[in-house]
Amino acid sequence: MVSAHARRGQARLAVGKGLSIRRACALVEVARSALNYTSRMKKKDAELSDKLRQIARTHTRYGYRRATALIKQDGEAINSKRVYRLWRKEGLSLPRRRPRKRVRTLGLRPLAPKQVGEVWAYDFVFDSCANGQKLKMLTVVDEWTRESLAVEVEARINSRAVIDVLAKLMSLHGQPQYLRSDNVLTQKSSTLFGNTPSFSFT
Repeated sequence: MVSAHARRGQARLAVGKGLSIRRACALVEVARSALNYTSRMKKKDAELSDKLRQIARTHTRYGYRRATALIKQDGEAINSKRVYRLWRKEGLSLPRRRPRKRVRTLGLRPLAPKQVGEVWAYDFVFDSCANGQKLKMLTVVDEWTRESLAVEVEARINSRAVIDVLAKLMSLHGQPQYLRSDNVLTQKSSTLFGNTPSFSFT
């Protein structure tokens, strides 16, 4: 579909070739009164662009939505799509925020175990019985040998139970250097149990 602006241009071109105004307007289906129409949108857009540039200079963290709200507060009826079009045309997009520099911390997690008993990993596995009862299983694995050291199955396992299971394993296999949970956090086992832990079981 040809726009009205393009049809007016075609009509002017036909008139310039010697065709009458009436005939030229009839051919391109445009009203004769609109032949000499001059759009006022360019002037309005220029005025609005000036306002947007002023807002962008004054409020550096504002986007086109806030700019639209500011203009509407002055009592001017305006379409947000028009503001967005001019905002992009003027290149008034928000400056990119620089990412914050993260402080690098030295974690205690080794890249990989190098010997038996250096790193134990513990995690939880969930399942349910045929009758719908929920089960929670605590699994402990030696990362070097991939040996399953324990699988504790209960309906509920709290932190005290985890410590008890690890304490029993340490009494049998010795104390590992590191404990890893969820493959994310690794901490020295000595921070939890001490360098020479003593356990009592009932």
